Amino acid sequence: MRVQIALFSLAAATATRSIARATSAANATTAAFAGSGVRPKAASSSTSSLSSSNDNSQNEMPLIDPQYPGTAVQRMRAVRERVRSLGSEDLNGPWEEVRRKILWAGGLKDLPRSIPGQGYTGHSFNDYNHVDLTCMRDGSSDNENDGSVQGIALGNALGNGIRIASLPELGPGGSWSTCALGCNRDPPQDVAHIQFRARIAFKLVWVPNAGYDTFVLVDDNGAELARGKPTGRLPQMRERQVNYNLVKGSKYARVVDEVASSASAHEEL
Repeated sequence: MRVQIALFSLAAATATRSIARATSAANATTAAFAGSGVRPKAASSSTSSLSSSNDNSQNEMPLIDPQYPGTAVQRMRAVRERVRSLGSEDLNGPWEEVRRKILWAGGLKDLPRSIPGQGYTGHSFNDYNHVDLTCMRDGSSDNENDGSVQGIALGNALGNGIRIASLPELGPGGSWSTCALGCNRDPPQDVAHIQFRARIAFKLVWVPNAGYDTFVLVDDNGAELARGKPTGRLPQMRERQVNYNLVKGSKYARVVDEVASSASAHEEL
């Protein structure tokens, strides 16, 4: 009997020490999170969808967008952070300098002398159509248009140019200024969403004021990221007008319509 009692006491003592060690470790982990300002990551469903609120919150977006799986999510988020970092001095100067800043924010090199198809970005944000900054996963860069994107050439092979022109420091995948044709439909039927099955990081839209001299960069949900009023030689007036008409009536026009209305009301005063 004494032997049994002794064995029971030993087992109880061992269990007590184990519980104490586990409690101590849990307290240390909690303290570490509290000291760093980082919350432990909660478990989430792999089928969670992306939204504008997710992008603007502290919660991590999934690396795979279930609705648009061609999106390079990490890269897209990094691009939007760069856009938000641009100040008035970056977006209100001479147009060519402003355009270079937009290319940089989008993860693209300024390659105005390259051959089209070999990384040329001289057209990016310089016409009505090539105004969607799209971040696509490496496995989607070579996607081609099978005819689903209306108004765009069959094939529309962009993969090599994407690899040449993309800045690597923004994360996996590549960037490109894709065609916005079809973006006014719901859901969008443009190159980004159909050919690459990707969301846009941002879209450049010219404000329909008297001079079409102000632009807004909006995200995939139409929310404003930045705006500017550049000087110097802008894209031709006709290009800026058609650019607005391309998004008119869609979620991408909401902000520029508000800006134009506000400017008009201010002028009347």
